[in-house]
Amino acid sequence: MLGESKFKIFLDLLNTASKEELIWMNGYLNGLVQGQVAKPAPAVAEATPGVNKITIVYGTETGNSKRLATDFATKAKQKHIHAKVVGMDQYRLTDLAKEEYLLAVISTQGEGEPPVAAKKFYDHIHQNGFKLEKLKYSVLALGDTSYPLYCKTGEEVDEQLNKLGGKRIAPLQKCDVEYEDDANGWFNAVLQQLSAQAETAAAPASVPAVAKKAGKQKYTGKVLSSINLNDRGSNKETWHIEIAAEGVEYQCGDSIGIVPSNPAEVVDAIIAVSGANPDKLVQFKNESVTIYDLLKNKINVIHLTERLVKQYAEAVQQEIPATRMNLLDLLKIYPVKDVDQFESIVLKLNAMSPRLYTIASSPAAHEGEVHIVVVKDEYTVNAQTNFGLCSNYLSALTEECEQTFFVQTNKRFRLPAENKDIIMIGPGTGIAAFRSFLAERDATGASGKNWLFFGDQHFASDFLYQTEIQNWYETGVLNKINLAFSRDQKEKIYVQHRMLQNGAELYQWLENGGYFFICGTKDPMSIDVERALLKIIEEHGGKTSEEAIKYLEHLEEQGRYEKDVY
Repeated sequence: MLGESKFKIFLDLLNTASKEELIWMNGYLNGLVQGQVAKPAPAVAEATPGVNKITIVYGTETGNSKRLATDFATKAKQKHIHAKVVGMDQYRLTDLAKEEYLLAVISTQGEGEPPVAAKKFYDHIHQNGFKLEKLKYSVLALGDTSYPLYCKTGEEVDEQLNKLGGKRIAPLQKCDVEYEDDANGWFNAVLQQLSAQAETAAAPASVPAVAKKAGKQKYTGKVLSSINLNDRGSNKETWHIEIAAEGVEYQCGDSIGIVPSNPAEVVDAIIAVSGANPDKLVQFKNESVTIYDLLKNKINVIHLTERLVKQYAEAVQQEIPATRMNLLDLLKIYPVKDVDQFESIVLKLNAMSPRLYTIASSPAAHEGEVHIVVVKDEYTVNAQTNFGLCSNYLSALTEECEQTFFVQTNKRFRLPAENKDIIMIGPGTGIAAFRSFLAERDATGASGKNWLFFGDQHFASDFLYQTEIQNWYETGVLNKINLAFSRDQKEKIYVQHRMLQNGAELYQWLENGGYFFICGTKDPMSIDVERALLKIIEEHGGKTSEEAIKYLEHLEEQGRYEKDVY
C-alpha cells in the first residue's frame, strides 16, 4: 500500500492524465513488474522508441488480426519504426531465427485451434531442433470468452516462443470480442518497452572498413526462396527469387547480372550426337576448360543467331536457311564431319553473356539479400515451343542452391530525396524497381508521397505482390494506386489509359515537383506511356505539342523523368 502523501500524489497524477498518458503509465508499470525497466523515466512524456525495425505477423480467420496488425504498423511508422506486416501463411519461416523484434497478432478458432492461415507458422514453432535466442517478442491473442478455450492459440504461441529462447517484450495480452482498447494498450506498452530496451542496449563495436576490390565484384549467394507469383489459370510464370549474399551492396534502381548455364540434358545430348569427349581440355578465352564445362557454362548453345548459323553452314559446307536454331538441332539435321570439326565450331560460338534483372528488394528493408522478378520467356520456332535460356534457368532454381551474380549500378534511375513525391509506372515485371522503391521508403520513413500504376492480364491470377501492395496502401506508404488488368473486360485497358483518366491530378503532381518513373518493356509499353504523358501535359497544362515535348525534356534534364526499360 502507498502512504497517504504518496497516494494523494498518485491520485492527482491519475486525475490529470490524458488517456494516452494513462496508457503509457500502464505499459511502463507493466514493464517495472516484469523487471525490464531499470529506473523511473524522468518525465511523463512518451518516449520515442530507439528500435527502428520490427516484424508484425498475423493469423486471422475473419480479418480482425490483419486489421490490427496494419493499424499497429501505421502507428509504428509514425514513431519512425519500420514495421514489416505479413500474414503467417506468407511468412518465410526461415526468417524466424533471424528476427530480433517480432509481434504476433493471432486469433483462436473452433475448439482452441489456430486459423487455417496460421497453421504453417503454428506447426513450425512447435517443431524441435531450433532456438530463437535473438528473438524479442510479444503476442496479442484475440478470442471470445463465450468459448471455453478462449485465446488458447495465442497462449500456446506465446509459451512456445518463450520455450525456444525468445524474450518477451511485454506479457501476452488476451482480448475478448471488444478488443480495441486492450489491443491499443498492449501496443503502446510494447512501444514503451522498445524504448526502454533501446536505452539500455550496448553500443555496437566499431568495425574497420574493408577495402573494396577494384572492378565488378562478384557475389556468391544462396537462394532463399523461389516462388511463382502467378496463380492458377495464368498464361504466365513470373518468378520471385530471393538470394542471400554476405556483404552485398546496391541501391534501389540497380540491377544484378546473372550468367546462366545451359540445361544439362541439352549438353548431354550435344556430346552424344557429336561424339566429343566431355573430359577433354580445350582453351577458351585464355582459360583451360573441359568440353563439358565449355558447353554447360561458357558458351551459348541455345537459339543461335543467324550469323552463327551461317558460320556453321560454312564449316560443314551445307546450305542452311537463314534462321535461328539451337546447336543441338543443327548437329542433328546437318551433322559435323568429325569431333575435330565439332570442337572447331563450338570454340567460335559466343561466350555466355550475363542477363540483367532490376533489383526488387531494398537495402534498408532486405539487408544482405537481393530479390529479382523473372518472367519465364516462351517463344515458338518452327512450330516448336522454346523457353528463354536465362529465364528458364532461373525458374528452375531451388532453395539452398548457390548462385553467382554481380551488381550493375544505374545512376540514372534513383529515388529522389525522401520528401519528394514519385509517380511509378510499372506493369508486369516492371513492378520490380517499384517494389524496391516502396520497401525503401517504408523502411526509412520517407515523407514523400507515392503513386503506383500497375497492370497485367488478369486481376485474379496476375496481380504481382498483391498482398504487399495492399499493405503499403493500408499503412499509408502508398498514397495512390491505379490498376489496369487488360484481359478482364472486353476492351483492353493498360496503364496509359489509367494515366489519362487521372491526368489532371498527375499533372498537378508534376507541377508540385513530383518525379516520374517508368520500368518495364520498352516497346510498346514505355512508348505508349510517354505518348499518354505528353497528352496529359498538353491537355492539363494548356500547352501545344511542341511545348509539351519541351516540358518533358525539361523534366528529364532535372532528373525528374527516368526510365528503366528493356
